[in-house]
Amino acid sequence: MDFRPVERAPGAFQQSLTFDEIQAVCCRAFGLEVRLLSVVELGSGMYNNTYRVAVSGRERPVILRVAPEPGRQFRSERELMRNEYASIPYLAVLAPLMPQVIVADWSQRVVGRDWMIQSLLDGIPGPDRLGAYPRSEWPTFFRQIGAVARQVHAVRGPHFGPVAGPACGTWSEAVLASLKDIAADLDRVGLDAADLRKVAVVADQQRHILDEVTEPCLLSGDLWTVNTLLDANAKQPLITGVLDFDRTWFGDPAADWTIRMAMAKQDERTAFWDTYGARDNSAHAVWRSRIYEARHLGAIRLERHRLGKADVGDTYGGVAAVLADLM
Repeated sequence: MDFRPVERAPGAFQQSLTFDEIQAVCCRAFGLEVRLLSVVELGSGMYNNTYRVAVSGRERPVILRVAPEPGRQFRSERELMRNEYASIPYLAVLAPLMPQVIVADWSQRVVGRDWMIQSLLDGIPGPDRLGAYPRSEWPTFFRQIGAVARQVHAVRGPHFGPVAGPACGTWSEAVLASLKDIAADLDRVGLDAADLRKVAVVADQQRHILDEVTEPCLLSGDLWTVNTLLDANAKQPLITGVLDFDRTWFGDPAADWTIRMAMAKQDERTAFWDTYGARDNSAHAVWRSRIYEARHLGAIRLERHRLGKADVGDTYGGVAAVLADLM
């Protein structure tokens, strides 16, 4: 039996399961007589542990995703796997591109963590495949991302905030709650969050501008190149799968990570707007985008700390620039 976990430092945020733990999960999912043929941990994810598992009696391997232990989770990243599961009915428009959930278990009785088993999609991770094409072909990829984002943002939800809750009645309430949670998480790990709190004060003072957003649209939360699969043989980039919708929430489409990434550089990604549509460049929309950028930078700061990266401090200059524009 081939068992290949990712080797990590003892104090790393992600902690691999043992073979016996994976065996126990698969017994819960497929029955006590199940036999594992191979278990390979995939190291591309930065939050959940993800495994490709070949199981006796099944034609194709499955994907096992395991959430962090509850005590390791931050307030701003609370029960993300459950949030993704709650999002599935709202993501039906993308069903042909998404893995199917085979089993989900929130009991935490098997390994003390939430876990979910999904179908294995065909395709090669976007970052690995896109670079094989000449850059002249990249706009084709970004047009597809724009079309996917447009489909997601066209879905309406029943409240503002994370899909699984807590539900907020207004957009300003959801944005302020998110900033507050990220700041509290930064406090928890010993990082300065004073700049985010200043942004929250400004947002609170001008919350009527946030509340011009009255429709809670579905936001993907993390859709970009890293969460796509591409056809292995297509002559042009062809998206065959989209993954990891655990950070979905309802709100202003302009607050989505996808929009931030589409705006980040003036390169091939500008083709995104060909299929997504024109941006709102009104004064109030630009003001809101600065609040969203501060929120993104706070989340990046927290993630870099969680992953042990050295460039945590780079985010402070970005938030300072946002504050300068807001004041």
